Amino acid sequence: MSRPEQGRPAIEGAAPWPTARAGWTLVVLLTIAYVFSFVDRYILGLLIEPIKADLGLTDEQIGWVIGPAFAVFYATMGLPLGWLVDRKRRTWIVAVGIAVWSLATAASGLATKFWHLFSTRMLVGAGEATLSPAAYSMIGDSFPPEKRGKPVAFYSMALTLGAGIASLIGGAVLVWAKSTQSVDLGPLGTIKPWQLTFFAVGLPGLIVAALFMVIAEPSRRTTAEATPDLAGNSFRDAMGYAARHWKPYLGFVSLVCVMTIIAYSQGFLPSVFERSWGWPREQYAFANGIALLAIGPVTVFAAGWLSDLMSQKGKLDAPFRLLAAGYVIMFASGFGPYFIEQGWLAFALLCINTVGIATVSAVGVTSLLLITPAPIRGQIVALYYVVISMTGLLLGPTTVGSLSTRVFGEEEIRYAMASVVLLYGTIPLLLIPIIGRLFRKQMKELSGDME
Repeated sequence: MSRPEQGRPAIEGAAPWPTARAGWTLVVLLTIAYVFSFVDRYILGLLIEPIKADLGLTDEQIGWVIGPAFAVFYATMGLPLGWLVDRKRRTWIVAVGIAVWSLATAASGLATKFWHLFSTRMLVGAGEATLSPAAYSMIGDSFPPEKRGKPVAFYSMALTLGAGIASLIGGAVLVWAKSTQSVDLGPLGTIKPWQLTFFAVGLPGLIVAALFMVIAEPSRRTTAEATPDLAGNSFRDAMGYAARHWKPYLGFVSLVCVMTIIAYSQGFLPSVFERSWGWPREQYAFANGIALLAIGPVTVFAAGWLSDLMSQKGKLDAPFRLLAAGYVIMFASGFGPYFIEQGWLAFALLCINTVGIATVSAVGVTSLLLITPAPIRGQIVALYYVVISMTGLLLGPTTVGSLSTRVFGEEEIRYAMASVVLLYGTIPLLLIPIIGRLFRKQMKELSGDME
């Protein structure tokens, strides 16, 4: 039997906490899976031009593939999968999800029509919907609350790692595509570089899926953090709890939604740098990849380390405090770069913006776990991801596109980017003190008075 983690006594009737080694082994594997998922999700945006040329697609069709094709199915599957996560073996659910999105990514390289590509991206969304609800549920069952900051932050590093790796891969493909028209695979025939890219990033995920079929799953923590305001862990129980406590959830989630709106709107940055500062797309892709790999993981892990340190010193709402600080950094650095005439200076300021985005991302779910009972975490985390993903994907890119075409003109797209930050971010910024009070009140009701 695993021994309890030091620093928190075992609670009568509750399973002991897993060993640190077992917990961190699981976190590392989940993080690897998350990196694969984000590479598979992000790579399409860097292959737009060759895909459009070969399949004869329009920008409008590409927009549907990037946003709604992924987001709508991701949202549709998220809540049922969250319900499943709270009841069935989570490692196997993750394994099936990884296999689905990996095969769907590889199948994207076989697309010959718009609907082929649309369908495969829907399946990528369905597969990826399994991961985070199961991951955060298992992390919550592997570490006591005051030690969750670092593992959650480590897992969240996959966002920037995946985006950075995908950006570098995309940059290499853009350079390669300029000198290579096709790739001869012998008996398998001739394919284009963009098709080979989908195969190369998709198929290795099957190895990761196999690992999750054999790894041990932590025991569920249903006794230690029970609450009298929750009768069970059905879908009705989970939604009823969220509805009764809608004020802290709405305020907290609104801050994270602004982060996803800004982050997803930045899918236009290759075009912004090309039109505004004359950067070739591959130049931006390489610079962005290096910056994300250098800044993102350090920021995310530092946020997790600070969260744990502050929590252990008595500031039990530390994750939310760091989220608010990250939001301020993200907002303050989010609109200024687009009014600068030097491209490298604008890029440098956007690196500061990455710090803010990464901080909010790193402590978002850590904060959510503080105000959510253990029996319904899978479903609440699934709902959280549905809301922030749908909001970001449907509002971020579409608002930039509409403002660029209808208001500023497409050559001045950078002003549309700046407007998104001000349009969506200003009111939540002003409400942070109120949101903080509501969050701490909910946290006290669930966990007892904070010191």
